[in-house]
Amino acid sequence: METPKNQQAPIERSHWIRLRTLVLLRWVAITGQLVAITVAWVNFDVRLELGWSLLAIGIAIIANMIWLFVYPESKRLTESETLLALLFDLGQLSFLLFLSGGLNNPFALLLLTPVIISATALRFRSTLLMGVITITIATFLVFFYMPLTTVGGPMPQLPPIFLFGFWAAIVIGVVFLALYAGRVASEINSMSDALLATQMALAREQKLTDLGGVVAAYAHELGTPLATIKLVSSELMEDLSDKEDLRDDAALIRDQADRCRDILRSMGRAGKDDLQMHTAPIGSVINEAAEPHQDRGTKIISTVAPGPGVMTQQPVIRRRPEIIHGLRNFIQNAVDFAATTVWVEANWTDSELTVRIMDDGPGFPPHLIGRIGDPFVRKRKTEQEAPERPGYEGMGLGLFIAKTLLERTGAVLSFANGSDPFLASTEQPERSGAVIEVIWSLEAVLPDPATGSALGENQRIEA
Repeated sequence: METPKNQQAPIERSHWIRLRTLVLLRWVAITGQLVAITVAWVNFDVRLELGWSLLAIGIAIIANMIWLFVYPESKRLTESETLLALLFDLGQLSFLLFLSGGLNNPFALLLLTPVIISATALRFRSTLLMGVITITIATFLVFFYMPLTTVGGPMPQLPPIFLFGFWAAIVIGVVFLALYAGRVASEINSMSDALLATQMALAREQKLTDLGGVVAAYAHELGTPLATIKLVSSELMEDLSDKEDLRDDAALIRDQADRCRDILRSMGRAGKDDLQMHTAPIGSVINEAAEPHQDRGTKIISTVAPGPGVMTQQPVIRRRPEIIHGLRNFIQNAVDFAATTVWVEANWTDSELTVRIMDDGPGFPPHLIGRIGDPFVRKRKTEQEAPERPGYEGMGLGLFIAKTLLERTGAVLSFANGSDPFLASTEQPERSGAVIEVIWSLEAVLPDPATGSALGENQRIEA
């Protein structure tokens, strides 16, 4: 689905992270560092540079205390602040590794932690910087470090081939985990933004429906004063029978009161309190979905027909905002790219209701058919596409919204092209563009029989 330029794209997701989250993670790291140093010193007699090690841990503790007392709990870090905090943690960990054997220390694997956090919370350029610095530090620790010693003398060092393998594992881990975590986080963020847009679209459709209820309420409340105006004007007409000009004015007031009553009554009957608006034949629902696009220069042909051996009466379905908005988005997409005509066909059997939307346009790009319905499929148009549809950006969000809304009603959707790849362009069928098929089980869209009558009793609008 193409997104008009004058329609706001989803707001870019914030790249902020809570300060309290980083503080908590740092307390966990500090606790682990203290436990590791204590166990190594007491249980394994490893002679570390205890003073320098405790100094590095103490600096981390002081930094945490400053953050806790200076900033409020609700503080959220900007991307630059988060990057500096992660670089601080990386530097503190690297200094401890330098004091305790470099890459011979198995805890060197923890160098990956800041990179993974950066990949999930920050932009690519920040993660790239973090990854380059991490790889540089890992390379430095291969050659420069303070060897681990015990009471009995120096501890054995890793053979060069194992040391190189550990270094290569860290480098590959930085690259792979950063790309993997970044991609997953990006997809989650895109899906979250798209779902937000879906909820907004559904809320907008629901507000339009609820507006009718407001009109019905006004029609009911204004009925009494209008009736009073009519009564008083009738009495004035009788009192002014000998004054023709004033009598005509009183008659005009009565007529206009009747007109206001009729207008409000007709508007109120279209409100949600009119239970007949809760259900409608499938043909009426399709016409309502297509109505905004009838005058855009593309012919929209809708047909409603039963399947073989099925009674001809149209099924009356629940008039849900999700169905109307979803079908409307699909029809809009077809109208946007059709050459001359869009076909909307509805047919049903004893168990299923099917709606197909077809056009005679270029169809879906073949390489994207498998991804249709995913949000933000394409970021921008190619130069060849720009002159054809200058008003659209091609992000796929509209199709995602329509698909999500319809699936919430129990529909199963499929996307295809009507063209035959083995035929020449002059031999292609008339409906050679995009084909969207929406299938419901009748149980999913028919009114709930447990509620009794599909309509019920409408409330009286008193004049």
